[in-house]
Amino acid sequence: MRRNKALSSTTVAASLLVLTVGFISGYMLATSLSQGQVVTITVTAQTPDGFTVTPQELRGDIIIDGSSTVYPITEAVAEAFMELFPDVSVTVGISGTGGGFKRFVTGESDVNDASRRIEELEMEIARENGVEWIEIPIAIDGLTVAVNMANDWVDCLTIEELKAIWEPGSGVRRWSDVRPEWPDAEIRLYGPGPDSGTFDFFTAKVVGREKASRTDYVASEDDNVLVAGLEAEKYALGYFGYAYYVENRDRIRAVPINADGECVEPSDETIKSFQYPLSRPIFIYVNKEYFEQKPHLQRFVYFYLEKAEGFVEQVGYTPFSELYYRRAVALIKEGVYDRLLDIALIP
Repeated sequence: MRRNKALSSTTVAASLLVLTVGFISGYMLATSLSQGQVVTITVTAQTPDGFTVTPQELRGDIIIDGSSTVYPITEAVAEAFMELFPDVSVTVGISGTGGGFKRFVTGESDVNDASRRIEELEMEIARENGVEWIEIPIAIDGLTVAVNMANDWVDCLTIEELKAIWEPGSGVRRWSDVRPEWPDAEIRLYGPGPDSGTFDFFTAKVVGREKASRTDYVASEDDNVLVAGLEAEKYALGYFGYAYYVENRDRIRAVPINADGECVEPSDETIKSFQYPLSRPIFIYVNKEYFEQKPHLQRFVYFYLEKAEGFVEQVGYTPFSELYYRRAVALIKEGVYDRLLDIALIP
């Protein structure tokens, strides 16, 4: 990710005396302008603990890796944060949830973007390495099954049909293998690779066993590659995070999913209510020791939560309630880290 430079001060000449005090996105801006006078504008930021710091007083690196699903949110947060704090460098990778956890559990990264919860084996490796974590739900995703815009025959798919298509050893090769009235044409499948949390969630929810999937499909940890594949091939079918569908809804078409006798399309409303059967929370995991030792990482996490609702909506995901994000900040400040998911899922 290319880092943007932000101005920490600006010089202004004015012909009238003006005194302005305001708040821009929660940050105080104080200016004093007088005739012929050149004045420096200083941006200060108040931390959740009540301390005021200037951008120059926070410096350091933050290393983030993990889910391509969570990536758009974290990238947007990181860019905004670095504009406010230009001496903090935030790098965001997309090696997939599992790939990111491989780095996180050895202490190699500060934060892991995750589209599923940490698994038992990952927990064990983390404990062996003395790594503790803070699990923070960030948003709700509706894993989206999509097809080419020219596909005019698929109006809905059941979980059972998706299982038949994607399970190991599947005999489904052509659309007519799913329903006889559908075209006698080969299905071209696209999906996340095995290091992806989206892959883990989909296989557990649809196939019935995590990581159980046919392997003869185009796999990528980059969801943009999957979108491009669906756009290019009339007989394609794939799945990925909802934000990538929203961003490309003029290029591909989402398929409604039937789980309980009703075909439900992914939307902010159906995802937030978990009516859409492939809805799920998505997370960031923060190294607890680094969080407590690094002021710039602590400030980044608070900033993430304080601004999460807007950034989540901006990139196309569904936010939790505003109350959740405020409660999450309060609980983390108190050192309470194990109740965040329960609070996030309160209607």
